[in-house]
Amino acid sequence: MSLDDIDARIITALIKDARASYAVIGNEVGLSAPAVKRRVDRLRASGAITGFSARVDPAALGWTTEAYVELFCSGRTTPDVIAAAVRGYPEVADACTVTGEADALVHIRAADVRHFEQVMERIGAEPFVVRTRSVIVLSRLIERADSFAPSEHA
Repeated sequence: MSLDDIDARIITALIKDARASYAVIGNEVGLSAPAVKRRVDRLRASGAITGFSARVDPAALGWTTEAYVELFCSGRTTPDVIAAAVRGYPEVADACTVTGEADALVHIRAADVRHFEQVMERIGAEPFVVRTRSVIVLSRLIERADSFAPSEHA
């Protein structure tokens, strides 16, 4: 699906505030509320918009420790095997396969360092994990909630 400028502006407005009314968004993009709703419905139907969610501060929920963990896996461990295993850990915020020496990179959030250590012990015990390498986040420098907003430079 190709997005026109108005679609891109609607998506940007929703990323900034998914609770904004169609009327408010319409005022921003120069359309009526019903026209914005039709476009949002079309963007959802096409898969360009996959859903709406709330952004939450993990620290406010008691998750104050954050780390990135490289997984080094045995033999021919497939991405599906890694995904199935790490999906079972509520502390895993996201995970992906990567280039380089490691097979996967796992983003973990935990209540504290002891909790992080317990998660690492459980992940390290997975049968396909040969070793791990971790870095704990000291401070987050940039976090862009709007990183997927359409850009005029794209």
